[in-house]
Amino acid sequence: MSDSDLIKLYSGRILELAADIPHLGRLATPQASVKRRSPLCGSTVTVDLTMENGHVTGFAQDVKACALGQAAASVVGGAVIGRTVEELRAARNSLRLMLKEDGQTPLAPFDGFEVLRPAREYKNRHASILLAIEATTEAAETALSSAKKQSG
Repeated sequence: MSDSDLIKLYSGRILELAADIPHLGRLATPQASVKRRSPLCGSTVTVDLTMENGHVTGFAQDVKACALGQAAASVVGGAVIGRTVEELRAARNSLRLMLKEDGQTPLAPFDGFEVLRPAREYKNRHASILLAIEATTEAAETALSSAKKQSG
């Protein structure tokens, strides 16, 4: 990767998102917590969340990642409240396709992932970019599953 490639990849918008990640921290009493780590770069994201009636109502994230992973976490943090597991899965799957196969940008409210489209050419960055949405989706699935077991 040349210096000019890096400059293009780390656009101003990516750096703005990375500097302003919503919902940083941890929840005091989450229904589910998931930690994901990228073995390639060592980035980690830990997500805590709560759900009511199938929708995310509480969310916090501890993000230790590169600027691309931080930007992705920022998009997730800005969009996650009120989302269902199905919406999170769709966003995760669309982001994967966008990165790996130049697929469409995830639908709103996750369309902010578009800023990460230039990273599709850098496969070694994909895992870090996917951490936040993967951890969030897994945490929502876990919370939903736990709620179903308790009520049934």
